[in-house]
Amino acid sequence: MSARQLINRSIALSSVSLHSAFPKASAFKTVQYVRLKYTQNKGVKGIRNRKSLYESKEKCQEEEVEHQGQENGDCFSFNLEDSEYDLVANGAMRVTRKTSQPQNVLVIQPYVKWGVKRATNITPEDQIQEAEALVHSIANWRVAMSIKVPLESLERKTLFGKGKMEELKSVVNELRQVKSHNQKPLTCIFVSKGTLSFAQKNLLESTFGLPIMDRYSVVIQILRLHATSAEARLQVAMAEIPYIWAQAKDFNSSKSTKLGYSLTDTQREILKSREKKLKFELERIRAHRKLLRNKRKQNNYPIVAVVGYTNAGKTSLIKALTNEQTIEPRDQLFATLDVTAHAGKLPCNLEVIYMDTVGFMSEIPTGLIECFVATLEDAMLADVILHIHDVSHNCYQSQKQHVEQTLQKLRDNMFIGRDSEELAEFPPVIDVGNKVDLINNNKVNQDFEGFLISAKQQTGLSPLLNDIEDQILKTTQRKKITIRVPSGGSEMAWLYKNTAVVNIHANEKDSQHLLMDIIIKESVLQQFKKLFCQ
Repeated sequence: MSARQLINRSIALSSVSLHSAFPKASAFKTVQYVRLKYTQNKGVKGIRNRKSLYESKEKCQEEEVEHQGQENGDCFSFNLEDSEYDLVANGAMRVTRKTSQPQNVLVIQPYVKWGVKRATNITPEDQIQEAEALVHSIANWRVAMSIKVPLESLERKTLFGKGKMEELKSVVNELRQVKSHNQKPLTCIFVSKGTLSFAQKNLLESTFGLPIMDRYSVVIQILRLHATSAEARLQVAMAEIPYIWAQAKDFNSSKSTKLGYSLTDTQREILKSREKKLKFELERIRAHRKLLRNKRKQNNYPIVAVVGYTNAGKTSLIKALTNEQTIEPRDQLFATLDVTAHAGKLPCNLEVIYMDTVGFMSEIPTGLIECFVATLEDAMLADVILHIHDVSHNCYQSQKQHVEQTLQKLRDNMFIGRDSEELAEFPPVIDVGNKVDLINNNKVNQDFEGFLISAKQQTGLSPLLNDIEDQILKTTQRKKITIRVPSGGSEMAWLYKNTAVVNIHANEKDSQHLLMDIIIKESVLQQFKKLFCQ
């Protein structure tokens, strides 16, 4: 079975395994929650119905789903579309599944002016450029204005001081007034900080009278739009839960209880039940991916994982290395959420599988990326990792450092309590500088230690492929040898099936035999000797 056939079969198996997460509507009845009365709280509206009523209806539903799941060979199924959960999530993150609704956004980029608290060398201009790119990644969202706000610390309870709040308030009031037919009123404020605490968000919303979003909630909105497969939707749904719990925890520790975000007992039960089911499904995904990895190992296909900062060109690189025309790279942040496999060949004719992975981004809590661990394990356990960088970006060095640190954290967390057999060394990493066609000077040639390429123009790929080949042969303990075999014999057929045949040439001393240059593992070589050399 070729690598491409194995990938196609794996995709088919994956769709069957994950079918239980998104069955057809006829397979089960959606849980019907009863709404009796809403409070007038600002933010999420608490549901004042009886907890026992919710529990009884959920219990009946779970029994019905479990019974049908047993008939289908699945443990259980549940529907991600839940209006009551959406009410909780939308209030906590200020996001909605209605993507057609346009938003006119004020982008506020806070940054630390000086001192040790300014941990990175990324300039405020670079930060605000990335924040604007996040907004532009959402359909029908536009940036009304971008503002950089210098601060002494990002941990202040109110975030901004009184003077700065008054300045921002006047800007917001001006933007909320429509002055012409071409200008639309302000509808939302995006504070480009990883996460805002409940106290910070509550104060800003009370002051400006508009929804406040942080980077976590904006990224969740983007992920919701780009998550099309069952697996990706499960992982995005799981990524929402920690944020909601954190906001509720901040509210409970706050002195103010009149305004803000709160959860009723019923809503807490909704979150706990959803979180439990999502964890169960994600564990099933991890188990299924482990089976697929074992299948690839049995077929001796080396794995090359491609990782990097979001929009660095991972998909474009894989398309250039595999010549797979069905791959369609997109110039978007977080365009790839699923880890996808693509078959390719090295210069020595050895078949390998390239794994495309989800991109990383700074100032996003590691907990959000950890929800994608089920798929990122394929990168952690690869034979070689290609770390691709957008060297045309001013901050590619900081992005490189962020990706390396995140990968190490994910790997450390992934192997906690795992079998010693899986605690292998970190795979060799090859640094690849992409988008050199966008650079007007040679400064990057002196600073970057790695291979400089243009995936779009397919330049610089030959040296990269040669190094991938060398690293693969070393990591997988393969070697290049020449074997003398009878012409047209069963030995030739066996070698074609079980090794990578680089070249065949005539044996000048013996016309009845041929010389085959092959790539072979030591264990496979021993099998060959046992079958044909006795």
